[in-house]
Amino acid sequence: MDKKEKKHQRNYRLWFQAAWTAITNGYAAGFLKGRIFTGTSKAICVPGLNCYSCPGALGACPIGALQAVLGSRGFKVSSYVFGILMVFGAVFGRFICGWMCPFGLVQDLLYKIPIFRKQKNMPKDALLRKLKYIILLLFVILLPSLAVNVVGQGDPWFCKYICPSGTLLAGIPLISTNPLLRSAVGFLFSWKMLVLLIILFLSVKYYRPFCKYLCPLGAVYGAFHPIAFYRLKINEEKCVGCGACVRTCPMGVDVINHPNSVECIRCGECMKACPTNAIQSTMSELRKKSPESVSK
Repeated sequence: MDKKEKKHQRNYRLWFQAAWTAITNGYAAGFLKGRIFTGTSKAICVPGLNCYSCPGALGACPIGALQAVLGSRGFKVSSYVFGILMVFGAVFGRFICGWMCPFGLVQDLLYKIPIFRKQKNMPKDALLRKLKYIILLLFVILLPSLAVNVVGQGDPWFCKYICPSGTLLAGIPLISTNPLLRSAVGFLFSWKMLVLLIILFLSVKYYRPFCKYLCPLGAVYGAFHPIAFYRLKINEEKCVGCGACVRTCPMGVDVINHPNSVECIRCGECMKACPTNAIQSTMSELRKKSPESVSK
């Protein structure tokens, strides 16, 4: 595969991400009126970190929905929310992170800005990668369900204090178009803006720092990689051990030894870099099989 073909395939993923973001945030009137969409589709969770309060959002964020359920009075478990996370995880895993997350697209575009010396990982990378599990346990599960007010209602702690996607795709558009919300801006929004700006700045130098270190949704989906329908496989007969896949992987995954690492976002860069086509996905294997082989 020559350089032109590789560039075309990389752009294909960006276009897919952009199209998916446009489809799942297709309520254009919301951006103009400063109001969120309230139709029936809002009861359905989309796969990625797509804020419920985004003016254009046609669906709900699974992490936001999970916090809402855990923090609700007298209703602590939702088969739907847990079920949808399991279905998304078991079928796609972190393919969703690489292809179907609006904030992932934002980070990919920022990393393309030709300033700074680009690096894959931040210092103390291995330690920082554990943060997303702490955030999942503390801010998504424990605090919303245990830190409740006098009527037994908990706050969506991750959405309220951390989520940069919510600030960028919901907070800023709503405040920009709604004078009442603008007049109510206080310390909390300033804090969220600070978090967002830090992450955006880091995204210009480091590849997807939010996905690597902070995203609880990625932590959930990554746990399904060993059993997910979409997996990667190394053909040991074809692999020559050149390490091109490892050097190319923007998430810093040891592709040769751990092709289904919890950190892999299924971007496909390793498959494009492999000179012997030794890396295959379950989908590509199915396409190669004849109907007779599949039926056996």
